[in-house]
Amino acid sequence: MSAPVKIAVSNGTTNGATNGNTNGALNGATNGATQEVNGADLKKMKNANPPKVYIGSPHKEFNPSSNDSMDGNHCTYEIVQSVAEFLLSRVTIRPKIGIICGSGMDGTTGCLADALTDSTSFPYETIPYFPTPTVPGHMGRLVFGYLGDVPVMCMQGRFHYYEGYPLWKCAMPVRVMKLVGVTHLLASNAAGGLNNNYKVGDIMIIKDHINLLGFAGNNPLMGPNDERFGPRFPAINRAYDYSVRRMAKAVASEMNINNIVHEGVYSVVGGPSFETIAEIRMLAALGVDAVGMSTVHEVITARHCGMTSFAFSLITNKSVTDYESYEEPNHAEVIDMGKHREPVLKEFIARLVKKIEHDRQQSK
Repeated sequence: MSAPVKIAVSNGTTNGATNGNTNGALNGATNGATQEVNGADLKKMKNANPPKVYIGSPHKEFNPSSNDSMDGNHCTYEIVQSVAEFLLSRVTIRPKIGIICGSGMDGTTGCLADALTDSTSFPYETIPYFPTPTVPGHMGRLVFGYLGDVPVMCMQGRFHYYEGYPLWKCAMPVRVMKLVGVTHLLASNAAGGLNNNYKVGDIMIIKDHINLLGFAGNNPLMGPNDERFGPRFPAINRAYDYSVRRMAKAVASEMNINNIVHEGVYSVVGGPSFETIAEIRMLAALGVDAVGMSTVHEVITARHCGMTSFAFSLITNKSVTDYESYEEPNHAEVIDMGKHREPVLKEFIARLVKKIEHDRQQSK
């Protein structure tokens, strides 16, 4: 028999690897003993198109309808709705703000998710239909909790196109957030700086993007469109909300970090290889200030389903533009800079979340 796998979830402040009291959130309640799923059941849960998925012990059926297909081209509304219902039945928090933590900003110590109080966390492998991240620096948990006194939903790790996942699957958690009730998406990423005025460790508020994957005909909205998510041809020219960007600048002033905060254009590339010198020079000529391998497809998906979006990049390395240089970008420096800037980023996000929530309440 396969060894049992412990599932969900800490109830109370998460500290690193969910120490503290673990509670059996998967039986539909918010307390009780830790639930276990054996290896065979876990395999069923992760099957891309199972007839039934069993969760918890004793077995609880997760039985999508006959229309709930998830093939290589798209994920249906019904599947996303079933994932949202799975989560909502196991938490009492109803967040309006969703946060995606980027590379180096969601590790095992000191990350934003660990700052949440009254939290409940779900390892991705325990959530039906969820992919699993394979990249160092992406822990792989979905955490519900309070950041200050604001209820939030936090992705501790994301999915990338270069891992072999199609873009619609990389962005699927954003649609789950939408059906959970989230209205505002905050996404962070690690990026290489192209702008000569940027230094390693700076923060770039994204005001616009160049979607190179989209230019190549790869978009998270490809395939059948369901109007319940959004329109067939969504406008993306105002993808990064002006009012939230203004709030972020105000936060930077309050924290006295204006000298390290910029606003610029981000470009997404497929990865996982870093860019050539010629590619970097081309991007710089196009007006790109920072380049990375994520975020754009998440923001496109969020805008498609009517969410307010904000994103920022942590500049973790300077892109190499000199053929005589012996420097080579590497993932280790990305992780190290993320850890170095964690205290600043946590305060930056916490203050911004508070302002967004205040504005949201005022506009009701």
